[in-house]
Amino acid sequence: MARKKEPEKHVNHERWLVSYADFITLLFAVFVTLYAMSQSDKKKTEEVMQSIQQSFGMVQAGAPSPKMNILPSSQMSITPSIKPEVSVMPGSRGARGMVKTRATEKDFRQIKSSIEAYLVKQGAQSKVNLTITRRGLIVSLKEAGFFDSGQAQIKPTAYELINTIAEVMTQYSNPLRLEGHTDNVPINTSQFPSNWELSTARAVNGLKYLIRNFGVDPDKISVAGYAEFRPMADNATPEGRAKNRRVDLVMLSNEGERGEPENSSNQPKPE
Repeated sequence: MARKKEPEKHVNHERWLVSYADFITLLFAVFVTLYAMSQSDKKKTEEVMQSIQQSFGMVQAGAPSPKMNILPSSQMSITPSIKPEVSVMPGSRGARGMVKTRATEKDFRQIKSSIEAYLVKQGAQSKVNLTITRRGLIVSLKEAGFFDSGQAQIKPTAYELINTIAEVMTQYSNPLRLEGHTDNVPINTSQFPSNWELSTARAVNGLKYLIRNFGVDPDKISVAGYAEFRPMADNATPEGRAKNRRVDLVMLSNEGERGEPENSSNQPKPE
């Protein structure tokens, strides 16, 4: 008996949909996994950053955000987070009353290099000049970048640059000294009858800014106004006069501190 021929099976032309659906499902799973990993890393990174900043005293414990703005008014907040280009040395604390280490000559060089690298990245090399002498680290803030001509108030556009510089320097226990300088062009206004008043006012405003925003102890900071009598360049040229109009922020070394007037609170009281 002849075998009956079986009918030919129908070809399923939509079989590829099964493989396509599996591929889409796997692809979706991959993206979900990547998204979950990215969120986890972001959270961990923020926690690590905040922990490091708190250990360096750059923010207060329990603060709502590790980065806060600083404004020269009664609404000022805590010290801003430091720029990643500038190094903060271990063992230092930025808040008043916290333990700080004392900067040595090696630290001066490290601070100088860090700030200079930050200035280059910001294109602000012409606004600040840094030198190391026997007195310590001297950061010269040039008038053009920080003050309007004939005025003593710090320009708002200079806040970020000042904050970054001060944030590093105030991590140490070295005394600070602000010294105002002018060129030899006379000034005679109701507010500033001479260059003495102008140079001193600029230094005092810098002092108030550091005390108010960075918790600098008043007994660790001082000011002086030298008018035009301590130039760093020749006043005979416009370029020289521009260099002379400045406020020097000095982080004093041991030798530099010995040259400062001794704090009366450390003197023995008369019997």
